[in-house]
Amino acid sequence: MYCPPAFRVEELASLHGLMRAARLANVVTFGANGLHASPLPLFLDEKEGPFGTLYGHFARANAQWKDTPLSDALAIFMGPDAYVSPSWYASKKEHGKVVPTWNYSAVHARGPIEFFDDEARLRDVVERLTNLHEAERPEVWSVSDAPAPFLRGQLRGIIGLRLPITGLEGKNKMSQNRSAADRAGVAEGMAGSSHASERAVAGKIQVE
Repeated sequence: MYCPPAFRVEELASLHGLMRAARLANVVTFGANGLHASPLPLFLDEKEGPFGTLYGHFARANAQWKDTPLSDALAIFMGPDAYVSPSWYASKKEHGKVVPTWNYSAVHARGPIEFFDDEARLRDVVERLTNLHEAERPEVWSVSDAPAPFLRGQLRGIIGLRLPITGLEGKNKMSQNRSAADRAGVAEGMAGSSHASERAVAGKIQVE
């Protein structure tokens, strides 16, 4: 990932925070039939390995896991993103030398991907994913709420994945390369947007 120093994220806690906030990742692999990519919910076990380990699952019918050798995979986590209009820059009125760009956050996690279909491990992954995303709901659904025979059938339809992270790259492009006046203009312009992602980006821009 191209990442100028002004946008680079290097602190492990910050990288993990961006990954947790993204909630969904694109898992990219290369096999005999070429490139594959699947959007998957993953959870991060921060205590397993120097950079953490990712867990999730594929549908058993998904050809990606069948066509992927036990080699490196790439998990791409994207945060909120937004188009940046030059009209928001204070410097537009001063000299007009401005162009559009895009603000966004992204983390690339790579490592050797592994697959498993042991029922106990699969259930653990499903439970951990479910608990993670149900935690803030007023009425929490638990995996144990489903009938046991039905659950066993569902687990037979998936393949678990484990990705111990060996490399992390993070980028947080939020107009850091612009003047304080330009950043303030971008934040103000995005804050009034009808797009939720643009409003989210507005809150991440440091205006002072």
